[in-house]
Order: sequence, then structure tokens, then C-alpha cells
Amino acid sequence: MDDVRGGGEAVNRSSMPPPGLWRAGLWLSRAMSRCVLEPRPPGKRWLVAGLGNPGLPGTRHSVGMAVLGQLARRLGVAESWARDRRCAADLALASLGDAQLVLLRPRRLMNANGRSVARAVTADPPYGSCELGKGPLGSAVTRATVSLRQAELFGLTAEEVYLVHDELDKPLGKLALKLGGSARGHNGVRSCISCLNSNAMPRLRVGIGRPTHPDAVQTHVLGCFSPREQELLPPLLERATDLLLDHIRERSQRPLSGT
Repeated sequence: MDDVRGGGEAVNRSSMPPPGLWRAGLWLSRAMSRCVLEPRPPGKRWLVAGLGNPGLPGTRHSVGMAVLGQLARRLGVAESWARDRRCAADLALASLGDAQLVLLRPRRLMNANGRSVARAVTADPPYGSCELGKGPLGSAVTRATVSLRQAELFGLTAEEVYLVHDELDKPLGKLALKLGGSARGHNGVRSCISCLNSNAMPRLRVGIGRPTHPDAVQTHVLGCFSPREQELLPPLLERATDLLLDHIRERSQRPLSGT
């Protein structure tokens, strides 16, 4: 309903957030900007990318994104995702002791996940706009934008980028942390290696099991977890989060060259 005053300019109140909500959104955008721009020495900022297909969160192939969601909840930033159109990804920032974690969920398909990861690490042009995702502050947060300074936020090496992804050759419930190496047939990892021009990224491999018949692999990977498998997921996601955080904490305490 329009409210006309003083010869009047029409103001659509329904499109305006309440004053308190608007102030809260402004405060959050400023706080996030300060967090983004804070300089960090080498080995004190890490990017963790959950590989998967956007829009398919319940599938085996996107279990890396499920781990990232659990990591965000553990770090208290589950409602702080920010959409970065330059990277084609959702970002969330979190503190871990004196280190900073940049969590990244690609908005590109698995075979092109590497483009989002590489843009986050070596973005060009150096300035971008990040639209805050929906959260408890609602539309005021959605409309808020934060300028990101690439040289300070994304100045990372491949060794400082963690990839979390599904692994066919391990049964569901098994985890393995691999420090660099080949893609082992995983298209998302292959994309990251190609786009970053490096295979040095640590990877957390989350087992999803391999079907007995080779022709069933694609259906298995792109399919959702069965009800029995879903019962195993919560403790698996917790253990994966523990493994990631413990490894990052340990690396943050020593020179990067000692990885």
C-alpha cells in the first residue's frame, strides 16, 4: 500500500525492511567487510572448498558440500553465506584461533568446480561485489553488498586450498586426507588441478562406496543416499569436520613449507 505525503512521493512500505532490520543488515555487512580485509600472514588463511553439484545437496556426488555445511555449523557461520558472482560460488568466513577459514561452495557443476576455486584464489579483476545470502536478517542482508579486495582476501597458494569430495574407492564411512597428487579419476578434482595449474591441494576424500557393476557408477554417484546410508551420515560429517579442523590447526602452528 502506497503512503503519499507532502505533495507526495509514493513510498512502498512493503518493500522496505523495518529500521532495526536494516541497521542489523548494515552492521553485518560492515563487520564482514572488516573480516575480509584483515591482513593475514602465510599459513594463517585457508580456503576449504566443498566440491559437488549445486542444487543437488542430497546426492553422493555432493557429499563434499554436506561436509562443508557441517563445518559451517561447527564454526557458527551457517547463516553467513555470501554469494560472490565473480567466483560463481557461495562464501562464508570463520575464525579458527588466529587463522581465518574461507569456506567455498561452487555454483558451477562438478566438472567446472575448479573455475570457482581458481577465481577465489587468483581472481581478476581485483575488485568484486559479494551479495550476502539469505539468513536470519532476511531481505536487508540479501540486498547488502560488500566490496572484496582480491589481493587481501584471496592471496592464497594451492597448498592453502583444501578440497573436500566424494571417493568411489572407499566405502561409506571411511575418510582419508590426501596431500596433493593426481585426481584419481575425480572430475571435480581434475577441474581444480587444471584451473589452479597445480596438484598440491590437500584433499579430504569421503567414501561413498563403488557399485559392483561398472555400468551403475553414474547412477550411484548422482543418486541420493539410501535411508540406511543416511543414518550413517551425521557421525560421518562430524568426523570429517574434526579431521579437517585438526589438520588445519596443526598446519597453522608451523611454517607452510612444513606441510
